[in-house]
Amino acid sequence: MYTLFNFAVINYSPKILFKMKNLLLALLTLMVASSTRAQTKEDIYSNTQITWLGCDFTQLKFIGGAAQFKDAGEISNRDLRMKYFPGWNNLFVKEQKKYNVAEAVDRNTVEFAIDVTDAANDNSTGPYFTDNSGDYQLLSAEKVASLVSKYDFKGHKGLGMMFFVEGMSKDKVEASMWVTFVNMSQKKVLLTKRVTGTTGGFGFRNYWAKGLYNGLQETQHNLRKWK
Repeated sequence: MYTLFNFAVINYSPKILFKMKNLLLALLTLMVASSTRAQTKEDIYSNTQITWLGCDFTQLKFIGGAAQFKDAGEISNRDLRMKYFPGWNNLFVKEQKKYNVAEAVDRNTVEFAIDVTDAANDNSTGPYFTDNSGDYQLLSAEKVASLVSKYDFKGHKGLGMMFFVEGMSKDKVEASMWVTFVNMSQKKVLLTKRVTGTTGGFGFRNYWAKGLYNGLQETQHNLRKWK
């Protein structure tokens, strides 16, 4: 008994079948290209899906010590890396209504892949603490682009968004970071801008978390201006 497929094969000439095969291959190629096409800066302002990658603290310079916070005591570089970096990063996932990345980029939702920056932070060594106030803002757009070009995005594709946190200063009462949009497939920066966030609150963790929160608010306030 012939199936419909057998019938189709029998009744089409090899020349027609060859053309049909090429058409199918072209359609498949188009579908793949559409799903993996290179993101551009314009995608930041469209409805293109954004993946929040978290906060990269590998370049952080913390001006002064942590002993000024009674709940902190003497915090080592390892304490920052093992406890506070993942704690601050998780706020964007666990407290999404407050640290509302989707709202900041004019989306209904965003995807989350903080494993990307968690891995980078885990592999960093510091030193993070410094007494030199001149170390507060050491990054530049060029330096951010260089960091992104070498980044391990853990197989994630598409349009990514992250913070490169460069400084935390108690004297200035603020944190400084570069909000960065990237084409993860090409490891290319699409847009990066320095934002600062006023700090405040009770306890070491919350005090600096407020700076990250306000950095996100400044991003939302300025995003359309950067277009």
